[in-house]
Amino acid sequence: MAVNYKLLKQTGFMQQKQKNHFSVRIHITGGYVTANQLAKIAEIADKFGNGYVHLTSRQSIEIPFVKLEQIEAFKQALADGNLETSNCGAGVRTVTACQGNAICASGCIDTYELAKELDARYASRILPHKFKIGVTGCQNNCLKAEENDLGIKGAMQLKWLESKCIHCGLCEKKCRHKALKLQDNKIIINKNLCTLCGKCYHACPVKCWDVQQGYIITFGGLFGNTISKGETILPFIAEKQKLIKICDVAIKFFEQHANSGERFKFTLDRTGWQKFKMILQNAYEQA
Repeated sequence: MAVNYKLLKQTGFMQQKQKNHFSVRIHITGGYVTANQLAKIAEIADKFGNGYVHLTSRQSIEIPFVKLEQIEAFKQALADGNLETSNCGAGVRTVTACQGNAICASGCIDTYELAKELDARYASRILPHKFKIGVTGCQNNCLKAEENDLGIKGAMQLKWLESKCIHCGLCEKKCRHKALKLQDNKIIINKNLCTLCGKCYHACPVKCWDVQQGYIITFGGLFGNTISKGETILPFIAEKQKLIKICDVAIKFFEQHANSGERFKFTLDRTGWQKFKMILQNAYEQA
């Protein structure tokens, strides 16, 4: 019986240079793996592979040296461990994320919860070519959001609460962009310099800030044979549902306009960024 290698790759089985062997990618969202899953992966790697795994650059785990004739048994073993393979073909790839504000002191948003929501919405959606989504919690940008076709960065929009301020000056010291200063017991913010990083909020011992958590989103990033930084087109997005609407619009645009084998950046270059910007702006205003 003929082997459909294209379908196998689409479902996570990537051909190795060794004949009839596959390096199999496990579906992991936001880099989160339970201890039980790790134990099961180790067991499967011993039984079906060569006793080791590979950690990919996008937070997945691959088990190399799975034999062609073992594929069905391998998939069943994964299912028994509450695991599954990941899309490696044309479509939305695994959503990556840093640990966000659940763990990181600098985090502005819950990155993992957002990554799970995006993954559930778009996982393995078939598109003209691969489409990568990355979520990072703040301006430290551990996940390098701009390298993704669609990158999301946590941000904070802040309003100073004068009545709570003790005028300690820590916010001014922590601001890397000199966007605020304490002058005559007043906090003066230069909005042209502010990156919405939230460091002033995190530094404040009395939290004298009215906080609006939100998102900065970039489009068209690449980091492979061609390197291109994703572009920020829209202003700060405060509501998660508005963010989701924008993501829907971007993926639909790629689905409708991309040529087969064409990454999002090249689709935008070919069709015109201005056309995409107008569609995004309409979605932003109507969401």
